[in-house]
Amino acid sequence: MRFPRSLLVLAFAASAAPATGQRVSADPRPTLTVGSAMARRGERAYGAIAVPAGVDSGTSIAVSVIHGARPGPVVALVAGAHGTEYASIVALTKVIGAIDPKTLSGSVIVAPLLNVASFEQMTVHTNPVDGKGFNANYPGDPAGTQTQRALALVAEQVVKQADVIVDLHGGDLDEDLRPYSYWARTGDPKSDKASKALALAFGLDHIIILDLDISLPTGRRNLAGYALSLGKTAFIAEAGRAGMSSPQDVGALVDGCLNVMGTLRMIDRTVAPIANPVWIVSDARVRADAPGMFTALVARGAYVTQGMKVGTLTDYLGRPTGDVKAPISGVVTFIRSVPSVWKNATLVNVGTPAAEPLPYKKP
Repeated sequence: MRFPRSLLVLAFAASAAPATGQRVSADPRPTLTVGSAMARRGERAYGAIAVPAGVDSGTSIAVSVIHGARPGPVVALVAGAHGTEYASIVALTKVIGAIDPKTLSGSVIVAPLLNVASFEQMTVHTNPVDGKGFNANYPGDPAGTQTQRALALVAEQVVKQADVIVDLHGGDLDEDLRPYSYWARTGDPKSDKASKALALAFGLDHIIILDLDISLPTGRRNLAGYALSLGKTAFIAEAGRAGMSSPQDVGALVDGCLNVMGTLRMIDRTVAPIANPVWIVSDARVRADAPGMFTALVARGAYVTQGMKVGTLTDYLGRPTGDVKAPISGVVTFIRSVPSVWKNATLVNVGTPAAEPLPYKKP
C-alpha cells in the first residue's frame, strides 16, 4: 500500500523548487554545527557536545553531522538515553557511515549515545551519576544535575535544529523485548498524520499508540513529547533485548532510519510502508511487590490470556513466593530477562492488539 508524501515533505519540495524566473536565494544553511561537529554542504563531520561540570561531573556526548549537498529536511537520529539498550546505539554508529553526504538532500544529526555513564557503568534505565532518567527530564536545566544539563544542550543543539526526530530504544539488560515502534500522537491531525507515515515507513510491524497531552509538562518530558511540543515530527522505535545487539535487531533499526530518509526523499531508496501493522491500543504491566528471583514461562511476542501464568517468583533460597499472571489478554511486548528483581521492577508488559488504531484520547 502506498502512502502520499507527508505535508512535511511537500513543504520541503515546494521550498526547494523556485518558480520559473524567480531568482534562487542563497543557501540559508551553508554549514550545520552541533557541538564541535561542523559540516559544510556535502560533508560529514564528527565531534561532541561538551556538558560542563556543575553540581556534579561533566560529560561528553558524541555526535556526527551529515550535511547534504542539497537543502532538505533535517533529521535527528538519537539513541542511548538508556545506555545498555545496545542494539539502538550500535545501529546509529552504522547509520553514520551508510549515508553519503554528496548524494544526500537535507541533513542528518546522529547522536548514538546520550547517557554515557549508563553505558560505561552498565547501569539500567537511569544515569548513575545523578539517578535521573535521560528520557524523562526534557527540556533539561542548564543549572541542574548532569542529566538535566546534558538534556538542555541536546534540546537546544539537536532537537531545535531538526525537523524530524527519530528516538531509538530497545530492551534494556533486564527486558526481553519484541521489536515495535511508538506512534506518539498529540491530537493535532497534521502532526499525527506525519508521524504515522514515518512510523509505518520505518518498518516494524507492531506499533504502540502513545497519546500525549503536550500542554502539560508530563507530556513533554520524554524526547518525542518535547519534540512534538515544538512542532517537530517525532516517533520512537525499539529493537534489541537483554543486552544483545543481534544482526537482525541492529539491521532492522538501520533499515528503519534509512527508510525514514527515503520517505522524506533525502536519499534514493524505495520504501514499502507496513500495510497491515498490529496496533497496540493499550497495555498493562506487572511490577514486583518485593525483591526476589524471577523465572519467565513465556517468551516475548507470545499471545497470552488474562490470568495466565507467565512467570514465577522465589526468594533467594529458591522457595516459591508467588506466580506472575498476565494482567490482560494480548501480546507480551516484553518480559523480564534476568532473575534479579527489586521492589517495583517490571516483570511483564502485555499489550492489547487491534487491526486499526483507536481515535486519539487526551490523557
